Amino acid sequence: MTLLAVDPFDARRALRAPELLREFNDIGVLAAADVQVAQRLATLVDEPDERVVLAAALAVRAPRIGHVYVDLATIRDTASVDTEEPVDLSELPWPEADGWVRQLAASELVAVGEDDVEAGTARPLRLVGSWLYLDRYWQEERRVATDLLAISDEPTAGVSMGVLADGLARMFEGETASRQCLAAASAVLRRFAVVAGGPGTGKTTTVARIVALLAEQAAHSGSPPPLVALAAPTGKAAARLEEAVHEEAAKLPVTEPIRAGLLALQASTLHRLLGWRPGSHSRFRHHRGQRLPHDVVIVDETSMVSLSLMARLAEAVRPDARLILVGDPAQLASIEAGAVLGDIVGPATDRPLMTRPARLRLAEATGHEITANDPPGEARIGDGIIVLDRVHRFGTGIARLASAIHHGDSDAALKALEDSPHDVLWIPIDVAEEATDAALATVRDGAVTAARAVMEAARAGAASEAIAALASYRLLCAHRRGPYGVTTWTARIEGWLATALNDFTTDDRWYIGRPLLVTDNDYELQLYNGDTGVVVQSTPERASAAFERRGEVVEFSPTRLGSVETVYAMTIHKSQGSQFETAAVLLPASTSRVLTRELLYTAATRARKRLVVVGSAEAIATAVKRPVARASGLRRRLWGN
Repeated sequence: MTLLAVDPFDARRALRAPELLREFNDIGVLAAADVQVAQRLATLVDEPDERVVLAAALAVRAPRIGHVYVDLATIRDTASVDTEEPVDLSELPWPEADGWVRQLAASELVAVGEDDVEAGTARPLRLVGSWLYLDRYWQEERRVATDLLAISDEPTAGVSMGVLADGLARMFEGETASRQCLAAASAVLRRFAVVAGGPGTGKTTTVARIVALLAEQAAHSGSPPPLVALAAPTGKAAARLEEAVHEEAAKLPVTEPIRAGLLALQASTLHRLLGWRPGSHSRFRHHRGQRLPHDVVIVDETSMVSLSLMARLAEAVRPDARLILVGDPAQLASIEAGAVLGDIVGPATDRPLMTRPARLRLAEATGHEITANDPPGEARIGDGIIVLDRVHRFGTGIARLASAIHHGDSDAALKALEDSPHDVLWIPIDVAEEATDAALATVRDGAVTAARAVMEAARAGAASEAIAALASYRLLCAHRRGPYGVTTWTARIEGWLATALNDFTTDDRWYIGRPLLVTDNDYELQLYNGDTGVVVQSTPERASAAFERRGEVVEFSPTRLGSVETVYAMTIHKSQGSQFETAAVLLPASTSRVLTRELLYTAATRARKRLVVVGSAEAIATAVKRPVARASGLRRRLWGN
């Protein structure tokens, strides 16, 4: 067995672990915290069997790396370690699966099966077949499924089909057969709806029209306009959703009162919507016993929502309210446990899966026959799910590449890279081995040209032009550190700038033209994690940090800013929700654990007009063929398969 070098003073080592767990800890499968939590659980019931404690440690590990449970039948083949070095885990002393499951079923730490337990008899672990959950995540998964199925079970009452048909014909003139129109109609006709799709497919445009259609229904019935909540997982995403809805509202063919209602909408983070109360017994103000007051709750960038946060949201929505989820299930999932949006959309990714009554109501509203398959079994969750498939934003080559990645076709992805010279450039090198300026001339020239434009505008005090130039080009990295990381490439770009621009220096922290990335939410300044701005010469004597908010420039003294970084390069994870005229993507070696289909798809779809991909053919093929495989039972609970 290939073992990693063990440092006896490494804080990642659990020094007092039993021998079995110590082997898994030493090689990197288990962290010290996994072992310590499992040992603490074992002491509660005086559990003597190390195999049970090992399983408990693996169950603790699972949410830490994004899984909802650990499958004891497959963990031997699917386990990994957090290192770039190849490590053989097959020779670890893995227990035999069937006996392991039987031993767990007999332990006082473990509740077995899907039956609920009476108060006072709950156990910290839950075994369902060979799936071992921490009980909290089993409860959350089950509750999310129950709540979503309940809200999606019945169509809404009181919808005027004539008013809806008229609104759809007006807002989707000539496009009432489009999936955007279907999504809008579905969100009016059902309490639970999902508007899914990639960048540029019109998701936020559809959101604005959904709100307008619901307002028209209320006006027709003589009711007050619905109370609408717009939310997203991050402050940046919430601000972008609000801006997009306002922009679309200005163009919609609606009455002025409805337009004014749309323009008055404000978005917030999900935590703010739910009333985050750190340190309290009930972490949120709104929950099952004190629901949100809103008639309609719309959540953008749902792919970033974890299972735990979705559980808090689903229980807080009133049973008679609408819940509309918006996002791209092909993007990177939440950094916490679960792949909620992907599980919800499930088999409806490629074609709608709807019951016959749902299809008939949509046909009545749109005037078109609905092409959809019957859902598996009696599943009704798909009646409100529409995946938008027509891209309005980036060029043909980028769209072809994104489609090939999404469908897991590595040959088609490589061909798209080779055959799209106008909007896609592929530099087939590994930057850890061949990062010469000559090989990366295109990347260097793009970075220098964009930075020069930012600095010239910033020095002239033209904040709006500087911010626009900042969005014209961005270098995206898979890693934070190392030869493929943001830290390395930020320094590399600063070196290029020092060579190309005679007066470039980073000696002054707030030098004019410095591109800024906000890394923590600042609600007082309304700056959010992921926002970008530029230090500009606002007067001959004063520099300001300029950001764009709702189409207008806002400026602050740099000293008022909290956590910021220089943003010549950023991680692909940080880039979610953003787009750039040109995106240059540096891929790591094929052995990198972070290299997945979702990472490559997210990176490729950050480009509006031009994409530069730097990475070997092996790295690209590996990424396309390696989807994120998160252990989750939510899809099975919702779809029955």
